[in-house]
Amino acid sequence: MSKGKGRQVEPMVLLPPMPNPSAGSANPSASLSSLWGYLLPALNHIVRSPTNSTEKAPVIDISYHMGIHTATYNYFTMQVEAVSTHKERERLTPSGTDLYEHIDKYYAEVAQELLLGAPEDDSSLIQFIIPCFNRYAAGAHSVNRLLNYVNRHYVKRAVDEDRGWLTLSDIFDAVAKAIQDGDTKEKITNKLKERRMEELKKWGWDEGGTSEQLTRAESCAEAASPLDRVVPLSALALRRFRTEFMEPLLAVPKLKGNKRRKAGTHGKAPNLPKGRLARADVDVEERRRLVTELANAMCITGVRDGHPLRKRLDKYLLTGTV
Repeated sequence: MSKGKGRQVEPMVLLPPMPNPSAGSANPSASLSSLWGYLLPALNHIVRSPTNSTEKAPVIDISYHMGIHTATYNYFTMQVEAVSTHKERERLTPSGTDLYEHIDKYYAEVAQELLLGAPEDDSSLIQFIIPCFNRYAAGAHSVNRLLNYVNRHYVKRAVDEDRGWLTLSDIFDAVAKAIQDGDTKEKITNKLKERRMEELKKWGWDEGGTSEQLTRAESCAEAASPLDRVVPLSALALRRFRTEFMEPLLAVPKLKGNKRRKAGTHGKAPNLPKGRLARADVDVEERRRLVTELANAMCITGVRDGHPLRKRLDKYLLTGTV
């Protein structure tokens, strides 16, 4: 392929829509195993199928899409109807938990597989990560739309029950100190909202920002949450990319023995070991683009801004120096 202005762009080859698999007389919503067996080919096609378009996930046929929506809806409905009394519903695990946990495990396995495919040469690591993450995120975005009923039925209820990314216990201590005698319920509620906004500011939200900026900040905060918090499926996928892919690459090797810091470093430790991702480097000509995309990937997967590598990337984007 020629280089420069005359460079030709390879035509984008998209996979054909995946047809609706024949289920015969089986009811895909009859049990979790039946539903998962019906969903899995679609998930693998959308998330795992090789494609030369990292920005757009492969699609499934409209009839398959509608079949999945109907089967998921019926599965949740059958779970609710199977519980006869209100007390029994409170005692049992909320309907949808089993499917949500299966999806979480699925994303963990996908991210682990991607990590196994990472090059051993640190110099080519970032060039591997960027398209890998873009492809994964595109698939996760499509699955989030495909299984939106899980978000509406299960995730929304879990958040209402204080099991979301930010719980009352997370912010109660700080808010309790600001509560005064005579404060109304409305004032306390407003203080809780203010505390929530303070958390979102850590992820790029500013007062007066757009709704898109608020949505992005909340998605980052959700991806940064502990694994026991219930978050939308898109954030669930990003969180697993962080825990199973990014964090192992960011992990700093442990020093062997009791090595002391060399004298004359004036409190600094320039020779301490770094994680693989921190050791990676890129060609000068494409450095800014890759640094920008890597910083974005780290942010939206929930790597906090206090992490040393995020600080280095942000400094480079501001000053042009490492």
